[in-house]
Amino acid sequence: MSIKPIVAGNWKMNKTPSNSNLFISNIINILSDIKSVKVIVSPPFTSLSQLVVRAPIYTAAQNCHWEESGAFTGEISIPMLKDCGVEYVIIGHSERRHIFKESDKWINNKLKAILAGGLKPILCVGETLDQREKGQTDKVLFQQLTNALVSIEDLDDFIIAYEPVWAIGTGVNANVTQIENAHKTIKEIINQNINITNDMHILYGGSVNSNNAEDLISIPGVDGFLIGGASLDANSFASIVNIVEKNQEKQK
Repeated sequence: MSIKPIVAGNWKMNKTPSNSNLFISNIINILSDIKSVKVIVSPPFTSLSQLVVRAPIYTAAQNCHWEESGAFTGEISIPMLKDCGVEYVIIGHSERRHIFKESDKWINNKLKAILAGGLKPILCVGETLDQREKGQTDKVLFQQLTNALVSIEDLDDFIIAYEPVWAIGTGVNANVTQIENAHKTIKEIINQNINITNDMHILYGGSVNSNNAEDLISIPGVDGFLIGGASLDANSFASIVNIVEKNQEKQK
């Protein structure tokens, strides 16, 4: 792995502000010697303005709106996130797509707003079990990526998270071949559609934990992880980061 891998934790609707700061204090102490991995945590909006982080840890928002302000009850804008010190924004997560019915157009609007605001996107893509069983994985990835990238020609340091919907929170992982093929397909689609002016990371997400992380990070094309449940416990999360760090050091 030639690029610096990323381990990102998506806390979803978990942890109060006080819980979040305690977690960060613990994780900074545990990961004080990490040098070869970028660590990103994505707490709820209520914690963002109070969270105190330092390298190698960075913060991401779990969502955003594309307008800078207005009558959008319950939404949060890019300027608000920047004022909280956020550097990354997760968009297109399967829970946003399937539970909250976010369209590809909305995701494209958000991506353009994130880029215009100087933040970095973490774009999630992935197929459902029904789509996988019908052999539609490549088609779904193509549609999600190309629709998200409408009117975007250049990207710097782009992060994509491949999260097969059927593997999120289920304890079931995609197998090595499925993950390797999906990551290869994503890279090909991106290279055909836009110009990446810096590194591109393709993360894997879907029931990643400290027991399977070593095998998963060894799969060609996997540049790190976007983790859900296993990111809520400091020791579990730190263990995964350390596994990725050791794998990275072996590549040098």
